[in-house]
Amino acid sequence: MRDLNYHHLRYFRAVAHDGNLTRTAQRLNLSQSALSVQIRTLEERLGHALFDRRGRQLHLTEAGRIALDYADAIFATGDELVATLKMSGHTRQILRVGALATLSRNFQLGFLRPILERPDVEVILRAAGAVELLQGLEALSLDVVLINHPPAQDAASPFVTHRLAEQRVSLIGPPARLRDRDTLADLLASQPMILPLHGSARTGFDALTDRLGIRPQIVAEVDDMAMMRLLAREGIGLAVLPPIVVKDELAGGLLVEADSLPGIAESFYAVTAERRFPNPLLRILLDSAGSRQQDGTS
Repeated sequence: MRDLNYHHLRYFRAVAHDGNLTRTAQRLNLSQSALSVQIRTLEERLGHALFDRRGRQLHLTEAGRIALDYADAIFATGDELVATLKMSGHTRQILRVGALATLSRNFQLGFLRPILERPDVEVILRAAGAVELLQGLEALSLDVVLINHPPAQDAASPFVTHRLAEQRVSLIGPPARLRDRDTLADLLASQPMILPLHGSARTGFDALTDRLGIRPQIVAEVDDMAMMRLLAREGIGLAVLPPIVVKDELAGGLLVEADSLPGIAESFYAVTAERRFPNPLLRILLDSAGSRQQDGTS
């Protein structure tokens, strides 16, 4: 069996992303006929048509979509290999971090702090939804993803999930809304609530109020911890949050922790992908997070 010709694969990848043979040929400074020969040779080698030709546009077949997934992974891995093996000759190292757009900024800062002040390190931080971030991790465009719920895992999953911390969850609000004599049940029954839209904190809160026979007054349901912090500062209600999210406001007296919610916690995770050449900065961060967890300071 003949080996796969990676020049053919590279040309196919370029055409697949452009969707137009003429435009790709111009960009690569090739004749259109020469590029067509490269694609046709790859199709013969693989035994499948990779494109449906509809007028001037090229559309991937099912085999073409599979081939493109592999091609993207192959060339991304090659780029990673070159960058990793050249790293020793560079004065700066780069860590590409994806973080859930709704994740606590204070938590992100705490995780990255061990490398933030190093003059030889550059951190590229990207915020997005979980699906987009995990796709970036799988495509090797991210080194680590920070989220507050673990991704689905099965035998074929390329992800490794590291539990970084578990933060207790409390009722948090401005001092004017709180009285010393209020019990937790009083607060839940009498104060308007700012709740997370989903997640372990929301599930635990709903179970707690059901157990106490309380129907809380919900003034806002939010999927962004930063927005929950702002709403609590506005004084519209008490927020169900881990104190780390509002640690600056708590330190400055703008907000106070009314009461902790028993048995309710928010977990934080770092998700990585199995790689032959993992970014060495990751080990520093994961070891530091593990040490904080053992010390009880996470």
